[in-house]
Amino acid sequence: MSGQTSRWQTPEEQELSKKQEELVSLQSLLAQRELDLITFQGELSAFEHRYLRIIGTRYAELDEVEAQIAETLSRSCPKNLEMKTRVSEARARANVSGEASQFDQDSIKQRERFTPSDELKKFFREAAKCIHPDLATDEVDRERRQRFMVKLNRAYNEGNEVRLREILREWESSPNAIKGEGVGPELIRIIRKISQIQKRLETIETAIARLQSSDLYRLKEEVDNAGTKGQNLLNEMASRLDQQIAAAKDHLAAL
Repeated sequence: MSGQTSRWQTPEEQELSKKQEELVSLQSLLAQRELDLITFQGELSAFEHRYLRIIGTRYAELDEVEAQIAETLSRSCPKNLEMKTRVSEARARANVSGEASQFDQDSIKQRERFTPSDELKKFFREAAKCIHPDLATDEVDRERRQRFMVKLNRAYNEGNEVRLREILREWESSPNAIKGEGVGPELIRIIRKISQIQKRLETIETAIARLQSSDLYRLKEEVDNAGTKGQNLLNEMASRLDQQIAAAKDHLAAL
């Protein structure tokens, strides 16, 4: 028989053990859902840039030609108020679509390629478990964690695993990472962390639901579904727009 006996746990210590287990589980869930959200946002952003490059530029060109048509027709009827209104609307439309289509081609092609590796996702989850702002015990700690989380998100979006590791090492070497002692204070801290995590999970679910209900996501789903059938929906849309642009240019040339 062993001479060492298990020490009896106080009710507070028993509750602390339960809450610690709950916190560990919630930390894993939170890290996964944060990963899901940032990956979802990255995929939508990549699709949006792809759409702008293929479709947005063509709409801008079509709107510009149609504005020139309206302006040319207006010159033959300078006193026609209705025609002037059409010209103003056409020019405004062309200006808006033209501004929206302005981008650096190399930059936007890079943003279209958002394909984080499984290893990168795994490391992000591990880092988020340590750094997440909802694990803070006070506002000063929260602000510090938020700064690190911004760095973490940026490194993930850039696919920079080396930078992710540097951020985590910087975090772990900080004096602020040292925890206090005592069952009572620790129990209170954990209860507050659990509450913060639960609130953040609700926020994440709302954000994901909002993205899934967006027009951009529905279009992406339509394009992706068509792609599984060997159909390139964006290229088909681009082809139709090219025909409209050609027809509009012919119309303008004939005026």
